[in-house]
Amino acid sequence: MSWLDDIRFTEDGLIPAIAQDSTTGKVLMFAWMNRESLALTVEKGYAVYWSRSRQKLWRKGEESGHQQKIVSIQMDCDEDVLLLKIEQAGGIACHTGRESCFYRQLIDGKWQTIEGVLKNPHEIYSSNG
Repeated sequence: MSWLDDIRFTEDGLIPAIAQDSTTGKVLMFAWMNRESLALTVEKGYAVYWSRSRQKLWRKGEESGHQQKIVSIQMDCDEDVLLLKIEQAGGIACHTGRESCFYRQLIDGKWQTIEGVLKNPHEIYSSNG
């Protein structure tokens, strides 16, 4: 039996994965993984996710260079959520050019931006991608 068989994937074969900075503990992003992307992540040592919108593997940082090196992978008690402790290349996890995808906070009934852009996304992503 494979370690992958211990995971409770959703009916569509996915599992939620939370990426957390291994040094600071800050939650950087959330994405989905399937068996193939998780196996590749373990094999290569860098995060590979499943893009639901594009219906294909998404090698984090393949366009931006902001790869996520895996430090550890943990599974929750229900075996249906993964926590990836990572080292974030370039300090940017979000496609908006921010450190974290969780850059908005509900304050007084309104979503407010609490984290600035570190690098303009137009400078990160090439137009031929």
